[in-house]
Amino acid sequence: MAGFKSLATDTAIYGLSSIVGRFLNYLLVPLYSYKIAASSGGYGVITNLYAYTALLLVILTYGMETTFFRFANNGKDRPEKVFSTALTMVGTTSLLFALLVLSFLHPISAAMGYADHPSYIGAMAVVVALDAFQALLFSYLRYQRKALKFAALKLLFIGLNIALNLVYFLLLPSLYAAHPESVAALYDPQVGVGYVFYINLFCTAVVTFFFAGELKVLGAGFDRGLCRRMLGYTWPLLILGIAGILNQTADKMLFPWLYPGEDAQVQLGIYGAAVKIAMIMAMITQAFRYAYEPFIFGQSKDRKQGVETAAAGMKYFVIFTLLAFLAVMAYMNILRYIIHRDYWEGLKVVPIVMAAEMMMGIYFNLSFWYKLTDKTIWGAVFSITGCLVLLTVNVLFVPKFGYMACAWGGFAGYGVAMTLSYLVGQKKAPVPYPMGRMALYLLLAGVLLIGITLSNQRLGFWSAMGVNTLLIAIYCLFLLKKERLLSSGR
Repeated sequence: MAGFKSLATDTAIYGLSSIVGRFLNYLLVPLYSYKIAASSGGYGVITNLYAYTALLLVILTYGMETTFFRFANNGKDRPEKVFSTALTMVGTTSLLFALLVLSFLHPISAAMGYADHPSYIGAMAVVVALDAFQALLFSYLRYQRKALKFAALKLLFIGLNIALNLVYFLLLPSLYAAHPESVAALYDPQVGVGYVFYINLFCTAVVTFFFAGELKVLGAGFDRGLCRRMLGYTWPLLILGIAGILNQTADKMLFPWLYPGEDAQVQLGIYGAAVKIAMIMAMITQAFRYAYEPFIFGQSKDRKQGVETAAAGMKYFVIFTLLAFLAVMAYMNILRYIIHRDYWEGLKVVPIVMAAEMMMGIYFNLSFWYKLTDKTIWGAVFSITGCLVLLTVNVLFVPKFGYMACAWGGFAGYGVAMTLSYLVGQKKAPVPYPMGRMALYLLLAGVLLIGITLSNQRLGFWSAMGVNTLLIAIYCLFLLKKERLLSSGR
């Protein structure tokens, strides 16, 4: 029980930085949606390029976060040596990537459809290289259980990013309209969405300077033999990661090429803005992962304890993600104001995307059977299969159904990967997940969701809010009673 209290504490800290950070980042969603007209397609550009950077980040980290935790806890290798070797590998490949892109910037930009804006591509190439390097540094903070420093640096980036966006999308445009000569050296309205990428580059670079203490561990040196063993473990994770991130980003990268209308970037922008509301599920999954991954690897030496932890962790993950799903749907009439009315037509994808994110989280929890048994090739198989399902749905249906096909493609892809991982895992390394208890919560959530949907459709604003709050309370009371969370000794 003490272990779960520790897990809960770390999850709360990671969750605070993730959820508060994402909430603060939501300030940028209305900012962009109000300042970047939907008809301009500018938000589509942001959505498209950030999808590419997400994929590149997975490629440049090539599973080394998980690999570091595995080797640092194997009892054979010195953790400092493992970290130093992993950071050297990721740092070297990230530097080479940035230099390569900058050397061939114009042809790469033209191939991506941004021949007129090569600086966008150059800025994001450096950003993703720095992000990959920082990913290992943040992993080391997690390993050392320095959750507060982890959270502080994440919030530093977010706070600085938001502040500069407010300056360049609100303050300076107003000053330029009244006195252009006074701010001409700092602001050029022709740059437009380019400021999004330049600000990101500046903030990412600033955060790097706060890792001076962690960088000293590089003094532990680079071990070639350890490097080969780590690469042998991590290459399936790379394939898994690529397939996994494509499940999240392939639709946003392919949409401009698949959608037949001339307003492809406009439609992509609407979809990208609406999806932001569904990201509450991604926040919970990410917060849980940050605390759960080092925790479960630490428990791996005791097979029985590890199995019990995995089963209980899955149950609580399902319980609280269902609560988040219901909460978002219950208060959709408030949350929709995060984005401008011009983007509201895309809100119909929110429940689909949230359900897909929940399945992704379940898939992550299921993944530990092959990570702990060093059979990571299975993860690659499941993720590639799911990715192929997603790509097939997008290619076949985006030309006809637009971004709705993107949402259903993600749902189908994660559903297939999750199901395969469960079925194979129960044969290879069975875990007694409380399926009956989780099915009960799923059934209750389904019934309450019907009530919330009818309430939103048939009642006025305040009446719907009251009814929906009551329905959420029913779920919470059922949870407290069923799990005996308020009982003494729990």
